[in-house]
Amino acid sequence: MAPILTLEKISKRFGAVVVANGIDLTLGQGEALGIIGPNGAGKTTLFGMITGTITPDAGRVVYDGRDISRDKPEHRCRVGIARSFQIPQPFGGMTVFENLVVAAAFGGGQRESDVYARCAELLEQCGLADKANRRAGSLTLLDRKRLELARALATKPRVLLLDEVAGGLIEHETAALVDLVKQVRATGVSIVWIEHIVHALIAAVDRLVVLHGGALIAEGNPAEVIRRPQVAEIYMGIAADA
Repeated sequence: MAPILTLEKISKRFGAVVVANGIDLTLGQGEALGIIGPNGAGKTTLFGMITGTITPDAGRVVYDGRDISRDKPEHRCRVGIARSFQIPQPFGGMTVFENLVVAAAFGGGQRESDVYARCAELLEQCGLADKANRRAGSLTLLDRKRLELARALATKPRVLLLDEVAGGLIEHETAALVDLVKQVRATGVSIVWIEHIVHALIAAVDRLVVLHGGALIAEGNPAEVIRRPQVAEIYMGIAADA
């Protein structure tokens, strides 16, 4: 599996706090990779360094064979790297459809007149077609998360970063979201998913890595990684629950 995204010796610290300490990580084309770790482990910071909102102190971010470590976030988005946020951030006063048009036209660097059909398809795919004309600020949490995913997809990503998209959902909502992520992955999009709902990750990803103290401490088959004693200790019993 050829790599589409590679982190080479990525390091970042905020004052005395080290959030990334020489991390090496590769994402294959079409792969779904899960990342877990306790709060403060550096997971979201890692996404920031991939998308360009945070500049690493050392190391490189290589996308599709090119060093993008100093590229601006908007350029990274337009060449195929998109992300969702843990707390959905739609334009609440706009309709659901308008939110997708903005994402496709500005985030994806496309002409507005060229994106309507794509946005309509995404509404269907993400289960939002019947809410196209509703104000985004009036949606339920599940639908806001669906919209967050749809907006990222509207930019036509090759790499999709998901930040705790299952957080705050009840069981059947989580299952619906996992199914949606699987559908996206089936189209060939490479996925990196940070999540505390471990059973959701295990159901959707090929490989699981554990981040702790700014370092990767475990990597491999999801079911095997989650059973490792070191992982169970860090997660304070979450492995048994998973």
